[in-house]
Amino acid sequence: MQFFEVQDLVSRLEKSGRLYEEFLRVHSMSTGIYSLRVGTTDPQNPHNEDEIYYVLHGTATIRVGNESQIVKPGSLIFVPAGVEHKFHDIKEDLTLIVIFAPPEGSTQDL
Repeated sequence: MQFFEVQDLVSRLEKSGRLYEEFLRVHSMSTGIYSLRVGTTDPQNPHNEDEIYYVLHGTATIRVGNESQIVKPGSLIFVPAGVEHKFHDIKEDLTLIVIFAPPEGSTQDL
């Protein structure tokens, strides 16, 4: 078993100075924590893996393909592999758990 406390993950991410910090990688998936501050731009490009976001903190809008949705704590978003997506209009610093299946970067380019 591996066990994680969200506050420890947030602290680890803050210390890293990066937007994303992977904290678990197994054969079938990878998981990380992602943070975007108010006024920042989401630098993501489409991923080759399916992805799930779970919003821990903050409010923003996510665009997935041609659809947009406001997200807040408790929101759960599925993004299929290869689909363009970005968080924007970040109203409150955003912290998310991100799950990739299969693990991020483990598949060939689409």
